[in-house]
Amino acid sequence: MWSFSNIANNIHAWLGNNFNPTMTLVIEMVLAGVAVIGLFAGLGLVLVIMERKVSAWMQIRLGPNRVGPKGMLQSLADTIKLIVKEGLTPDGADKFLFNLAPFIAMIVAMLLMAPIAFAKDFQLWDLNIGVLFVSAVSSIMVISILMAGWASNNKYSLMGAMRSGAQIVSYELSAGLSILTIVVLSGSLSVSDIIYSQADGWWIFKGHIPVLIAFVTFIIAVTAETNRAPFDLAEAESELTAGFHTEYSGMKFALFFLAEYVNVFIVCAIGATLFLGGWMPFHIGSWEGFNQVMDYIPSSIWFFGKTFFLIFVIMWFRWTFPRLRIDQLLNLEWKYLLPISMINLLIVTAMAILKWHF
Repeated sequence: MWSFSNIANNIHAWLGNNFNPTMTLVIEMVLAGVAVIGLFAGLGLVLVIMERKVSAWMQIRLGPNRVGPKGMLQSLADTIKLIVKEGLTPDGADKFLFNLAPFIAMIVAMLLMAPIAFAKDFQLWDLNIGVLFVSAVSSIMVISILMAGWASNNKYSLMGAMRSGAQIVSYELSAGLSILTIVVLSGSLSVSDIIYSQADGWWIFKGHIPVLIAFVTFIIAVTAETNRAPFDLAEAESELTAGFHTEYSGMKFALFFLAEYVNVFIVCAIGATLFLGGWMPFHIGSWEGFNQVMDYIPSSIWFFGKTFFLIFVIMWFRWTFPRLRIDQLLNLEWKYLLPISMINLLIVTAMAILKWHF
C-alpha cells in the first residue's frame, strides 16, 4: 500500500542530523502548521468553486464562467477582493471580542485537523482519544459564533448567534451518539485504530442497518452543526441579513467564510474515517486478489475521494431542501433524531457484545 511515511521519515532524519532534538521538534511543528495553513487556503479555493459549480449543475445553469478557464479562478478573484476590502468595526461593538471571534473560529478548525489521518501513516497527531478530542474541540466553535453575535451590537447578529447556539448544542447530541456507535464496534477512540478495524470491510457495510442509521443521523447532524442549508437559520439571509456575521467585512468576514467550508471538510473527513474506512481501500473479507488490486490506489486518493463525496452530498442538501423553521429544526432533533440515536446505540452495543457484525 502506498504511504507518505518515507517522506516524513526522510525529513525527520535530515532535521535530526542537522539540528538538536529541541530545534528539530520546533521546525517540524512549524512545517506542520504551514502545511495546515496551506491546506486551509487550498480547501477554501476548491470548495467555494465546487459549491458554485454544484449549485449551477443542480439548477441547470453554467455558474462561474468568466474568470479563468471555465470560471475556475473565480474563487481566487473573490479572495483578492476580500484581502483588499476595508474591514469595518461598528462604533457600538465590543472591539476586542469582535476582532477575536473570527480567529477563534479558525483556531478551532486548525485544532480539528490534528487527529485526521489524510493517508496511511500521514497524521499530525495520533492520540489515543482522537474521536473524543474531535467531539470536545468542535463544541468550542459555538463560542466564536456567540461572541461574534453579541460583540457586534446588532440585533440581527445576536439573533443569528442565539439560533446557532441552540442548533449546535442540540445536534451535537445526535452526532456524538452516532460517533459512539463506531467506537463501540471498533473498541477504540483512536482514529488509526478505527481505520485499521475496517481492513476487512468498511463499517457502513459490515455493521448492518444500525450503522447505516447512525451514518444518516451523523450526516444530518453535522449539516446542522456547520450551519448549512436546510439548517442555516443562523445566517438566514431572508430574515437576518447575514446572521451572526452581518457586521463583518474584509478579512474578518473571509475567516468566518473559510472556517465554514473547512468545518464542512472536517466533518466529512470524520464521517469518511468512521463509516467509510478513511484512507483504507475497499476490501472484501478474504478476497485477496481483489483486495490487492484495491491497494494499488494511493491511500490519499481513497481518503479525499470519500471526503469529497460526502461534501457533495451536503452541498446536494442545500439545493434540494427548503430551509426549516426554528421549531421544525429543534423538533427534528429532540423528538426524532435523539431518541432514534439512543435506541440505535443500544442495538449496536448488543450487536457488538454478541458479535453479530461481519
